[in-house]
Amino acid sequence: MSLENTKVEAKRVFIGAGCNRVVNNVSWGASGLVSFGAQNAVAVFCPKTAQILTTLPGHKASVNCTHWLPTSKFAFKAKNLDRHYLLSGDSDGIIILWELSALHNNQQWRHVLQLPLSHKKGVTCITAYMVSETDAMFASASSDGVVNVWDVSFPSQSSEECKVVCLDSICVDTKAIVTLSLAELPQNPGRFALALGGLDNKIKLYCGERTGKFTSVCELKGHTDWIRSLDFSLPLHSTEETANSIMLVSSSQDKVIRIWKLVLVGDVGSWRREITLASYIEGPVFVSGTFTYQISVESVLIGHEDWVYSVEWQPPVIDSIDGLLVNHQPLSILSASMDKTMMIWRPEKKTGVWVNVVCVGELSHCALGFYGGHWSHNGQSILAHGYGGSFHLWRNVSSSEESENWQMQKVPSGHFAAVTDVTWARTGEYLLSVSHDQTTRVFSSWKNDEGNEAEDEHWHELARPQVHGHDINCVAMVQGKGNHRFVSGAEEKVVRVFEAPLSFLKTLNHTCAGGEGSFPEDLQADVQVLGANMSALGLSQKPIYLHSSSEPLVRNGGGEGLDTFETVPEAAPAELKEPPIEDQLAFHTLWPESHKLYGHGNELFSLCCDHKGKLVASSCKAQSASMAEIWLWEVGTWKAVGRLQSHSLTVTHLEFSYDDTLLLSVSRDRHFSVFSIQRTDNGDVSHKLMAKVEAHKRIIWACSWNPFGHQFATSSRDKTVKIWSIENDARIKQILALPQFGSSVTAVAWTGLDHKEKSGCVAVGMESGLIELWNIKIIEKEEGTTATAALALRLEPFMCHVSAVNRLAWRPTEKCESNQRLLTLTSCGDDNCVRVFNFKF
Repeated sequence: MSLENTKVEAKRVFIGAGCNRVVNNVSWGASGLVSFGAQNAVAVFCPKTAQILTTLPGHKASVNCTHWLPTSKFAFKAKNLDRHYLLSGDSDGIIILWELSALHNNQQWRHVLQLPLSHKKGVTCITAYMVSETDAMFASASSDGVVNVWDVSFPSQSSEECKVVCLDSICVDTKAIVTLSLAELPQNPGRFALALGGLDNKIKLYCGERTGKFTSVCELKGHTDWIRSLDFSLPLHSTEETANSIMLVSSSQDKVIRIWKLVLVGDVGSWRREITLASYIEGPVFVSGTFTYQISVESVLIGHEDWVYSVEWQPPVIDSIDGLLVNHQPLSILSASMDKTMMIWRPEKKTGVWVNVVCVGELSHCALGFYGGHWSHNGQSILAHGYGGSFHLWRNVSSSEESENWQMQKVPSGHFAAVTDVTWARTGEYLLSVSHDQTTRVFSSWKNDEGNEAEDEHWHELARPQVHGHDINCVAMVQGKGNHRFVSGAEEKVVRVFEAPLSFLKTLNHTCAGGEGSFPEDLQADVQVLGANMSALGLSQKPIYLHSSSEPLVRNGGGEGLDTFETVPEAAPAELKEPPIEDQLAFHTLWPESHKLYGHGNELFSLCCDHKGKLVASSCKAQSASMAEIWLWEVGTWKAVGRLQSHSLTVTHLEFSYDDTLLLSVSRDRHFSVFSIQRTDNGDVSHKLMAKVEAHKRIIWACSWNPFGHQFATSSRDKTVKIWSIENDARIKQILALPQFGSSVTAVAWTGLDHKEKSGCVAVGMESGLIELWNIKIIEKEEGTTATAALALRLEPFMCHVSAVNRLAWRPTEKCESNQRLLTLTSCGDDNCVRVFNFKF
């Protein structure tokens, strides 16, 4: 296999990511796609397939809000668009405009421009109004109280560019403005109302034209706490009377929703207001152009028990009025609250009184409420995003118009904080990731409904084995035979060992890799644990034992009410035949903790297991030689069988050679160490430091062994990757240095390609989020070992991470497709993402 001629094809298979925990972060577009911020990436997912399609790189700070042009509200104006646009704003005040062109069902994304006028502080909200298919107005608000109003015109030909003009910059207040809504005034084309809500409990109304300045016209008082959400309806067209009015809905931290009606009352000259007691009740009056408008409270909706974070009018539906098809604004509002519910409100047909007709949510106590709710363009689906970075989607599956039946649907899921480590199961059936969001998650590809593996694999979260009380830093799968086990290390001094319960083993049979399961069903009979319960403090997970099959599951872990004070509500683990939803994941897919390993004096930092499944090595954060010891633990007895001393600062990564005779460690002290690990006849473990080498000028982040020999790669903050070889006389020499990279190299992983040729592929992950593949060929001669390298592939930025890559791992098993080898790589990073790629060599 010639290194230079190897053409590598890359395909993105999966992205797992959670949603940033901010309020205006999610937008459902007329394109049918949903956008959200995942750390400083803008992620886009398809609700039909529950797959994240892409992440858009460009922001340097966390993404606070996204907004489609057009959103689902304006889908009726976007019937034939082959281009859709997306706005995203971050906590540095930068707003970026993106373009999605969907020609021939091939979706292409493009960074169009960054808005010329940035906010001085973080962007809190973006709202827009589609004037036509090619023209829109939008407004952006910031936490320093400034609101910018923009006019954007989209190109009609692909050769033209978007034109964006700032119409006005309104300095409203020194306090943050957190919500906005734009609408065209009734019967007054070209004149717009802009509603602003913030921390002073008042709704401020501004009016202006498409050509320029907006002026303050009135304030609406009534809420007693921060205004959290505002949304104007489109003009109500069902009767003459309502064609002159639009509605504004507002929600607040006072738990109340208010509906305001803005009515055209007449021309400026012809209408006079009589000063009566009734006029005070009717509400403020303002003039825009030649018309006078009045705002009054239409209704006050009380039903939520906590802050109401979002309210949204149902998008227009097409109705036939007098034989004409018109877009009709339904009187239907979706609200989402921190009380863990979403409600749909509509007026009763007879009385006109607004009532709550649908209530969804009421999730288990683990979901700490909803940050926002959104309609699909046809009003048949509603989406919430929650405190735990999770999505919750309901679809109305009822065929009749009279009754509604809202059922939960599959959604993408993932970590909502930096993902620190990722590893594959022993035979690659699933991958396991850990994160600073204090969870461990299992992802796997699922069989599709027809029972065969689809052309495009669909990956989903399969289980959440550990939900912890500390940020988790490292994980290692225990190799060898027997049940699935892993060890994890968090911001605590204890290594924890977990073992797969029966419910997980049965669920694994329904995944694409279920057939190749590394733990056969006849051995599953020995597993007596069905699942696990979370303890009250969220640290230990106690097993739920399998009793006789005929006996129902005993609540409270089988205790006679003794555990009631210790455990939170009981888990009900079960075999899952389709991808679980957030409710099940958060609570019913835990693995029991089988052992705790005590010994380290500081928080855990790195873990690895040897390939036979006999030893686990661990390291912790260290600023002295005594703390930087590497501990060896014997799998099974879980006794400490060795303490290896060499480094003076934190050991950042550990890895056993493929024949398990050597252990490699790299450290913040810029050295790597190689230890020889031997087992004596009576089973004891002996270890010896073979070499310690100062390898790089800066901290060494990662290391990886060649599967075909005693060569290894190290990567460092000095932007280099070096290849080393252990010679026959046990000397270690550098045989190759890859050309310097563009940023700090934070992850490296080596996989074998051809045993005879001694060729392999090294994946390199950088602090910038970029990933490259390098073909490496080892040449062993009598005078010593040499190596050659060639760049095989540089992944395009739209496929890569948007922040630092923390770990890369090759799938242990590989497939062949039409004489090409199919290798799978997983990566995780600070952008909250877990990614899976397929490469054809």
